Amino acid sequence: MGTVIMHSVVSVDGFIADENDDVGPLHEWYFNGDTPITESGDQQYDHSGAGAGFKASRVSAEYVRPMWKAIGAIVMGRHLFDLVNGWEGHPPAGDHVVVVSHRPKPEGWHPEASYHFVDDVTTAIDRAQELAGERTVSVNAGEVGSQILTAGLVDEVAMDVVPVVFGSGKRYFGSIEGQHLLEDPHVVIQGDRVLHLRFKVRC
Repeated sequence: MGTVIMHSVVSVDGFIADENDDVGPLHEWYFNGDTPITESGDQQYDHSGAGAGFKASRVSAEYVRPMWKAIGAIVMGRHLFDLVNGWEGHPPAGDHVVVVSHRPKPEGWHPEASYHFVDDVTTAIDRAQELAGERTVSVNAGEVGSQILTAGLVDEVAMDVVPVVFGSGKRYFGSIEGQHLLEDPHVVIQGDRVLHLRFKVRC
């Protein structure tokens, strides 16, 4: 089975969005460089309005590109699915998406897309690993990510830390309880307005 990585862009005080789910300046580094992250440029994910697609600094692009290419499946919560409408059936990375939700897929929603709805995190990881094979399973941080980490199903924690302080909002680790130990970071890469970190979860 592939590695399960919990991942998100995060403020230095630990938030992935504000109280209204606005990411503010957290994703600006995706568009502040001249090096495309993907071959296509992925203009449909460009929220800057500039139509330039994902173009980061060379250092960040060289880190993100292989990470995204390695993803076979994404696990997300229903809140994020509804917020972005499942990226209209075209996830930014990977071929499959597993949504943790007590509600089924919306009727008639992109039947061609490989999106699978399950009602608990253990089933979500099992299904995602089955779909991803030897490729990475990427788990979105937040409430669902924290549940998966608490269940002992996360191998690594990856953070793209942006130098901004939110003060309040949606936490990277959600409402997690208890202590969870990580190893020293085995990836520390400084990009332009972002610090890429990866930690293995200590068993």
